[in-house]
Amino acid sequence: MTRVTNVMRLQLMNRQSYVIVPLLVLGGAALLALAIFLLVPYDGPKYAVMAAAAPLWAFLVVGVQALTMSFPFSQALGATRRDFHIGTLLTAALTAAMLALIYLVIALLEKATNGWGVNGYFATPGLDGDAPLAAFASYFVLAMLWFLIGYWSSAVLKRWGLVVLLNVLVGLAIALTVAALLLVRFGAMQAVAEWVVAQGALGLDAWGLLLVVVLAASSYLTLRRITQ
Repeated sequence: MTRVTNVMRLQLMNRQSYVIVPLLVLGGAALLALAIFLLVPYDGPKYAVMAAAAPLWAFLVVGVQALTMSFPFSQALGATRRDFHIGTLLTAALTAAMLALIYLVIALLEKATNGWGVNGYFATPGLDGDAPLAAFASYFVLAMLWFLIGYWSSAVLKRWGLVVLLNVLVGLAIALTVAALLLVRFGAMQAVAEWVVAQGALGLDAWGLLLVVVLAASSYLTLRRITQ
């Protein structure tokens, strides 16, 4: 645990990426959304889902930097790949929990103030304000997913190079597109939508957490083979 803790300290030396940038993006997106709410002449509920997702996208960059910037230093300090992997994921989980808690507070404030008095909602669409546990879990899992996508992509890049990474990403995009076309072609899209609704917030969080585990495991297997 001492070596793992040292990796966490190493990662948190880059507080700008892990803490400051996500908070700045969150604050800027929230202020911009509030300004738009005030300017839109509409009395019904107004939502800013894309603005709320902006800080989560920042975790994609954090995931990339977690490997490219810190891994060589950790090896020079004698940390094993296992220690680096566990310490990095614990650091990501800590900062993701911090961000999820902030989102939850914003969502509850929006609910208490009727959308800041203008019926405008920044965090509530992504968080279920009526279920605090599901609200916290949703943004925590989303932040970890974005982090691990960046972390996994960086591991593939360092192990096999840019060409392989691009081929993998393009292959995944094609596979998802073909799957969507097949669902539409055979009229299964509505059944999929009904299944998603039936899962509920916590059910979708559980599936997202499963994907987090898969990405974490595959990232570690790739990390073990990195020689540079």
